[in-house]
Amino acid sequence: MKESISQNVIEQKILIIRGQKVMLDRNLADLYNVPVKALNQAVKRNSERFPIDFMFN
Repeated sequence: MKESISQNVIEQKILIIRGQKVMLDRNLADLYNVPVKALNQAVKRNSERFPIDFMFN
């Protein structure tokens, strides 16, 4: 059974940058329990599934 993550833990990982809510890839990978490299590869391979403003470099 997967462990539930509290809303508070997630909210602490959200940053406000220039008025936009963002989450660093390392924090998102940590929440999903995957390596950062695997997360970024999955996003690049499936870029058409994400909104245009989902990720920036």
